[in-house]
Amino acid sequence: MDDGTHRGVSQLLARAAAADLRADHRLVVAIDDFFLADEARLDERTRAALGRTLAALVGAVETAVTRHAARLLATRDARELSAALDAGGAPVLERLVSAGLVRDAELMRELLGRVRQDILVGALPVEAPEDIDRASMLARLIQHPDTVVSAAAMALIAAESRRRGEADAPPSRTDLPAELHHRLVWWVAAALRERFAATAGAALPALDRALVDAALRSVAAHDESDRLEAAAMRLAAALDAHADELAPLLAEALADHRPALFIALIAHAIGLDHADAREIVLDPDGDRLWLVLRALEIDRASIARIGLALSEADPRRNLDIFAETLEDVAATPPAEARAALAQLLLHPDYRAAMLALGRGANT
Repeated sequence: MDDGTHRGVSQLLARAAAADLRADHRLVVAIDDFFLADEARLDERTRAALGRTLAALVGAVETAVTRHAARLLATRDARELSAALDAGGAPVLERLVSAGLVRDAELMRELLGRVRQDILVGALPVEAPEDIDRASMLARLIQHPDTVVSAAAMALIAAESRRRGEADAPPSRTDLPAELHHRLVWWVAAALRERFAATAGAALPALDRALVDAALRSVAAHDESDRLEAAAMRLAAALDAHADELAPLLAEALADHRPALFIALIAHAIGLDHADAREIVLDPDGDRLWLVLRALEIDRASIARIGLALSEADPRRNLDIFAETLEDVAATPPAEARAALAQLLLHPDYRAAMLALGRGANT
């Protein structure tokens, strides 16, 4: 056998060994999937939307970092490397997935919440308005005499428009919280470095400088205050609804298919950030949401209207169970509801540490 044959045999053996490991990994995943509880399993619509969102956001960062790094290299006498960057290649998402980076709990919590919130926009039932001549909620708020409220309403409409546009075309921004955006930018820069390091040769230091400069530019340009969720929180703070004003605002926000504002109104009133309130609102069990609404002194009729709308929009919710518990929810004194939510309202980092300790105790 000549050297070429020996080399081919070695490669075949290596591929077979790798295939053996992949087959074992697939078996482990299949077993985990089989025993996964139905309520913990993602439905196909959510899974597909999550995949599209993740690919779009990573792609947006990759495009921004690659283009700027290529421009920098072209001006720094590294034109071949610049051309290689411009030519592109396989999406870096594949490398981030294989490295396990996108299994990041904070990132996936944000993306899953965002996807489910966006799905809810189109799934909420269409309600006939009580007054057909009355303008929509945000249209009225834009005309509000308080300029802080009107400006916040306009900002929310602009943010909603950008979010909807991302579904029709590749986004130019991630719309992520700053910390997660920064994390994603550096992951992408490192993956690009890995892809081109072997062929960069003496230009490797120039590649590193260009990628770092491009990443820093992306980090500096990111403004999390433009996010849809941030805009909704600013409007909720501007409205600063009292207990007797909150119930109709919540009901109208859902009727207008604006779950981001619905969540923000609850978050501002109870003292949570948008992500925590979103998790409570989107939880199909609903128990925490009903307690939050009672802690905010929302009346029975409004809770029933909210529960019905959410149940119609989310097939994971059980309307019969909600109907059976409605009387108990309505009978819960606000003070007792607030006491039951005491741990939920602790500082988020403190609560996260407590949850981490709890997970460790159960392993």
